[in-house]
Amino acid sequence: MEVNSIPIYLFFVIFSCSTILEASINGDEPRFSQQQQPIIRSDFPSGFLFGAATSAYQIEGAYLEDGKSLTNWDCFCHSKPEECGENGDNGDVADDHYHLFMKDIELMHSLGIKAYRFSISWARILPRIEPFVTIHHEDFPQELEDKYGSWLDPQMQDDFVHFAETCFKNFGDRVKYWITINEPNLVSEFAYEKGVYPPGRCSQPFGNCLAGNSDVEPLFVMHNMLLAHGKAAKLYREQYQPKQGGSVGLVAHCFMYEPITDSELDRKAAERAMIFNIGWSFDPPIFGDYPQEMREYHGNELPRFTQEEKDMMKNSIDFIGINHYSAIYAKDCTNSSCSESANRVIKGFVEITGERDGVLIGDPTSMPRFFVVPRGMEEIVNYVKTRYNNTPMFVTENGYSSPNVQDVQVEEILNDVKRIEFHQAYLASLASAITNGADVRGYFVWSLMDNYEWAQGYNVRFGLHYVDRQTFDRIPKLSARWYQGFLKNNSLIDLPESVHQQADIYNL
Repeated sequence: MEVNSIPIYLFFVIFSCSTILEASINGDEPRFSQQQQPIIRSDFPSGFLFGAATSAYQIEGAYLEDGKSLTNWDCFCHSKPEECGENGDNGDVADDHYHLFMKDIELMHSLGIKAYRFSISWARILPRIEPFVTIHHEDFPQELEDKYGSWLDPQMQDDFVHFAETCFKNFGDRVKYWITINEPNLVSEFAYEKGVYPPGRCSQPFGNCLAGNSDVEPLFVMHNMLLAHGKAAKLYREQYQPKQGGSVGLVAHCFMYEPITDSELDRKAAERAMIFNIGWSFDPPIFGDYPQEMREYHGNELPRFTQEEKDMMKNSIDFIGINHYSAIYAKDCTNSSCSESANRVIKGFVEITGERDGVLIGDPTSMPRFFVVPRGMEEIVNYVKTRYNNTPMFVTENGYSSPNVQDVQVEEILNDVKRIEFHQAYLASLASAITNGADVRGYFVWSLMDNYEWAQGYNVRFGLHYVDRQTFDRIPKLSARWYQGFLKNNSLIDLPESVHQQADIYNL
């Protein structure tokens, strides 16, 4: 079984960015003070990793070059363009990072970041052999879906291990932090409950898909993804970690759920929402089994781990990855009226909403469920700290997308003061949690540049850099200059007379 020739660009990116993996995992005590404003770099431990994040499908493009096979996202967006962005967008070209990676590495150096979180395209490394899976950020070879249904089938677990080992062998001498799977809880929800991500499986009342069962399939998909993580982590620890000295973790999408009222029912609903998302993701790889509350609600529909699997899963992560964007309200559905999709066991009989008594929980963004609620950062970190005995944490994604505006001008996009305010506020909230003892060791801005935001296409922009869709020029936004200054321990920046001057000021 031969491994496809690994593109030289991937070697170069990994080797050029190896500082992400060579920084100390231990940091000094933070010096943050609640009274200190604005937040600056020295408010965090000296060994704290500050970086930016991307993922392969969202930026690479070159979707059929150098032997790469079609991915699930390639086929989904080619066959259902109406479901991939307002204009039928797809990732065929994306940000053309595959050809422009040298320029993007220069962007990182110019920013001064010490860490870069990115994913390896599964279909680019092992495109046409026996079924396999990458260290996973959404995209995988379509042939796995065609052959046996991908994550619905236990075969996917061992194929994941095969590809994970390929990555360990080829890159483990330089990579010191491995994330096995990104947001399995979000994949199970969007791909198998709501059907808006490939393979687009769902059932009523969640959506009108050709096939699927929204009440059951997410449970099996999550089970296979968690076991895939556990098997890969076991392999790494037994055969590679002793020599390579790295660590392995899992990342979940982490809303902070707050009760919509002070009632006992809504308070329990918020707790249940946390368990059905955070607990569902991290209880098995830390405690060895699903939360008991989930078992009480799902009964036998919730898959079971064998005793051997429990032993394998327990303590199978060295760090917890938190992708956090927003807090949101939770409303009980066991004793009050809710939408038909919320009043179901797969959702924990919880309705989520960003509005209470006509008032939003925070400023809106271009993402329907993402609001600007800085307190949520400290709250989610404290929740994870308490539930998981202060296992080391990284904030692996946090970012802001400006509200959608028709015919927005480039100058407005570049002058992204709101993004700066967002990161300042969330970082202050994070620093407060660290001051109070949370073992958080890094923070990654989502994202390095505007990219393909899955089903939202290219009109949702999280990036520190604007990407011209015609020329693919990367143009630093005001937030890029702010982050550059922050990393130099200076959060204050002199605003240019015109944001068109930014590229010159930024020396790019």
